[in-house]
Parts: sequence; structure tokens; C-alpha cells
Amino acid sequence: MTDAPTAVAALRAPRAAGVISAVSRELRPWVPAPRRAEHEPEAGGDGASADRAALPDPREAPRTPPPHIDRHPVLAPFETYLGDHDVTDLFVNGSAGLFVDRGAGPVRAREWRATDEEVRGLAVALIAAGGRHIDDAAPCVDVRLDGGIRVHAVLPPIAPAGTAISIRVPRLSGAVLDELHESGMFDDSMHRRLGEAIAARRNLLVSGAAGAGKTTLLAALLREASPHERIVTIEDVAELQIAHPHHVRLEARQPNLEGAGGIGLARLVREALRMRPDRLVVGECRGDEVRELLSALNTGHDGGAGTVHANSLHDVPARLEALGALAGLDDRALARQAASALDLVLHVERSRDGARRLAAVGRPIIGLSGRLAIEEVAWSAA
Repeated sequence: MTDAPTAVAALRAPRAAGVISAVSRELRPWVPAPRRAEHEPEAGGDGASADRAALPDPREAPRTPPPHIDRHPVLAPFETYLGDHDVTDLFVNGSAGLFVDRGAGPVRAREWRATDEEVRGLAVALIAAGGRHIDDAAPCVDVRLDGGIRVHAVLPPIAPAGTAISIRVPRLSGAVLDELHESGMFDDSMHRRLGEAIAARRNLLVSGAAGAGKTTLLAALLREASPHERIVTIEDVAELQIAHPHHVRLEARQPNLEGAGGIGLARLVREALRMRPDRLVVGECRGDEVRELLSALNTGHDGGAGTVHANSLHDVPARLEALGALAGLDDRALARQAASALDLVLHVERSRDGARRLAAVGRPIIGLSGRLAIEEVAWSAA
């Protein structure tokens, strides 16, 4: 078993061919052994029974041969699954193994194996590849790797059953509205109105559960912005991939081991306002940065956007009130800010078969009680 410092040291070296080869060898203990071909009998056993044992579970086996992509060598243990275009998430639960989600829920990959020690070393190497550090003093870390792959890792004893690694794989990198329309995410009427909203520089909030497609829809919408507009995006971990010629990305920074040097989203919103953005975007509102975003959108910064976690369109007010409380805003102050700043709320959902869809559209209003409410808007032709 390779110790974590050795793997991390190799990962920090230049990506020359020799180094990549060396690191790949270091990571080899984590790479699952390939299955036998159907016609290849097991040594010393009955050929027919070996053939039956070698047949993979169709839910677990990759559906398409993985193309050759120059990924960071630390991702070698997942190369087979990253090459499957249906895979959306990978989960490693300590020595319990790898679980692969192809849109219909996690399914265990029985051919993948690793010890608790190996999984911990893999987590350390993955986080180091993203430019951050994970250890007992900082046991929960989130990073973004090349290609938009997002990695989150938690070490014991925070994860008592063993190191937990979660990998989000971007399905529709650089998606455009036409492609999302063809995939069934929204109908013709919604497609047309989304284009009109971007052209009219409406301020948008995209809501939905984790993995519902918020980032994908937001990236596709921003791609439709005029190429002469300057888009500044602010994220905790840079995830938005926008095919736009003038896209500036800002990413929050964790504090160092001494607790100094951290730069949060709220400060980045303030810094972005000094960069003369034509469109100001917060990848995900999860704290007091909601105050800065709403304030900015209320002071002439049209065409802005953000995302927020919510179970339904009508749960968005409660979610924003909770975030506003973190920023010192009471319910009524939050309602006035949000109703003035936001033009539309787009709620996306993910069905059990993995399909994403734009489920509802609403307009923030101030209710009779003085608190924020959402008035649903009929966009669909159905």
C-alpha cells in the first residue's frame, strides 16, 4: 500500500509523461481487476460455470467503452466509470466499496475493491489534486478537478464507517438550451420563454434538489447571453462551465490550518461588483451571501442569477428566509429584497428514472402577511 504523502508528492509534481506513469503505478492497488471475457474459463474450474460467473450485472457494467481522455492520474481507479456517459455520481463508502449512479440510483460495483487505508489514501490524493488539503484537522473538504468533476471527501471519525468519497460527474458539459429541449427538460413554449428571459436580462433564481440539474440549466441559460456581456460567476467550488467568450470565475478559499486566509462567497460578491459585471451570478446561495446578491440585483445589475436548494417551487420562500436570517434579514426585509430583485424562479426536478425537467416557474411576490411568496406562472403549453 502506498502511503498518502508519497501519492500527494507525486501528484504535485509536473505532469510529465514519466511522472504520470509513476503515479499511475502508485495508484494501481486501487484499480479494480477487469472481468474475464465470456469465453475465457476460470483456471482449474468448469468453463461453463466460469462463463456464467463472468457475466456482468447490466446495471453495473459500463454501457459504452470508455474513450481515451487525458485525466489526472489520481482518477485512474474510476476511469472505467468516468468513460460511461450515463454515470452521474460515484460514491466510495470506505471498504464497503464503490457505488455507481447512472441516473436511477446508486448500484454497487462488485468488481471494485479497496481497503479502508487505501480509500483514505485515495481521498488525500484526490483532494491534493484539487489544490486543497485533508487530514484530521480538516476532515471534510470539497474540490473541483479538471473537466468539472467535483469531489467531496470525509475522513473518520467524522465518517465512522470509513472514509467517504463522493464524486459528481458532469453529464452535459457545455450544454445549450436546444440540447436540453431535445432531451425533454422543457417543452417548446418553455424553450421560447427561457430565451426571451435571457434576452430581456431578467434576474433568475434556479431552485431544485441536489443533482436535479440546476447548474446544467443555469450554464445553458448563461451561454445564450450576448458575447459582448461580461459574466462574473462566484462559487464555493467552481462548477459552472459556460461556453462564453467573456466569463470570469471567482472561487471561495478555505482558511489555512491556522484559520487565516479564508475568502467566503459574501466577500466575493462584493469584490465582483468592482469588476463591472454585466451579469453577476452566484453558483449556489447557501449562506449570508444571499444578502449581497439581492442587494446587487436591486441596484441596477440586471441579468443576474443564482441557484438555491429547495424541494419545490413553493418551498423557495422558506429557504430564502432561512438564508436571510443568517445574514441578519428578518422575513419582511427579505421579502422586499427578493420580490424587487428577482424576476423569475425556475424549479427543476429529477425523476426516478434520472430525467431532469423544468417542473415549475414562478414570480416572487410579497404576500398578504408581508412575507415572501411565489406566484406560479403558466409557461408550459400542456
